[in-house]
Amino acid sequence: MEANTQLNERRLADAWAELHAHANNDNPLHADAYRLAFADPEFLFRRETRGIRFQLEMLKPDLGQAEQGIENTVVVYGSARFVAPDEAAAQLGAAEASGDAAQLQRAHQAVRNARYYNLARQFAGLVAEYSERQRPADRIYICTGGGPGIMEAANRGAHEAGALNVGLNIGLPHEQSGNRFISPSLSFKFHYFALRKMHFMMRAKALVAFPGGFGTLDELFEVLTLVQTGKAKPVPIVLCGTDYWKRLINFDVMVEEGTISAKDLQLFHYTDDPQEAWDLIKAFYKL
Repeated sequence: MEANTQLNERRLADAWAELHAHANNDNPLHADAYRLAFADPEFLFRRETRGIRFQLEMLKPDLGQAEQGIENTVVVYGSARFVAPDEAAAQLGAAEASGDAAQLQRAHQAVRNARYYNLARQFAGLVAEYSERQRPADRIYICTGGGPGIMEAANRGAHEAGALNVGLNIGLPHEQSGNRFISPSLSFKFHYFALRKMHFMMRAKALVAFPGGFGTLDELFEVLTLVQTGKAKPVPIVLCGTDYWKRLINFDVMVEEGTISAKDLQLFHYTDDPQEAWDLIKAFYKL
């Protein structure tokens, strides 16, 4: 039987070169018992190797941030659907020209919500401008989920201030790619929500949540639960958009029904002002 490999020619570097050759030549990757385990996608994607993928997804962003001095972050959450004011204005103009009532309603909604994009951008700028004046070890970096909307706005505010900023993106059925304002060397992509959540919290010194949907609520309550139960150190948790948050969640009902304690309401603060949000964080750490 003719051998399909030359045993005495295989070197460590060959594993990566082989994968590139397959990709560049549009060749499919077939199962190969002889391929090095860590360079064998067919093996790494097995159900049984899920634990290894967990470890890799934990390690890669951790090393990447540590190597660039990212130790302290302010995490900004919020809707991926809010657009910048100029884009909202363009949508409104197109809707008015179309005469479509539903499109016009959505455009007016986009214009109304665009103010949150501006607030997130301003807040991130404040954090970044402060951070850039500090010693590298004392700097605080903006970190987002890496997508559009509020996430883009926060990355943009930091980028415009000349600061490094982090994006922790995730692969979704409807593909979401990192926004253009994330520092390229700090734009990471995750498969597992659980590992992404861990990375949000590992370096977080504060959480600022703007109006958002299920994803924003998921992240917000994750942090509230970790802090409430003592599994994470107390950090400032700021809800930007007082009217939205108070209409969406009536925390007082939870106190009245005994599902949380009155003191738990002290875990977070409401504000509509980016400067006040930043002042709350600075006061917490006596910056």
